[in-house]
Amino acid sequence: MDISIKITDRRGQTHEVKVPTDMGLNIMQVVQAYELEPLGTVGMCGGKLMCPTCQCYVQNDVGLPEKREEEVGTLSRLLHVKSNSRLSCQISVTTALEGLEIELAPLF
Repeated sequence: MDISIKITDRRGQTHEVKVPTDMGLNIMQVVQAYELEPLGTVGMCGGKLMCPTCQCYVQNDVGLPEKREEEVGTLSRLLHVKSNSRLSCQISVTTALEGLEIELAPLF
């Protein structure tokens, strides 16, 4: 099953994308697959919770997984953190994310 997600890139352009829920993807990988940002500027650590490049702001209330301790720790060291900040590498694509809207955080 595919779900729809809206992703606003760092230039302010919003993209509505269809994402399969049966491939084990996370939101960082979706941004990479759709090439919404230049190569190498999202997910530089490969989703290992070690960099700020996949930080995003969740704009609406959908069925997100809870933040794990490691994600909270990484977010505490980043710039541009808001109350709705998440690391997109930690958000697995599931049917609960239907209608998710995120904005990618600035890099610097």
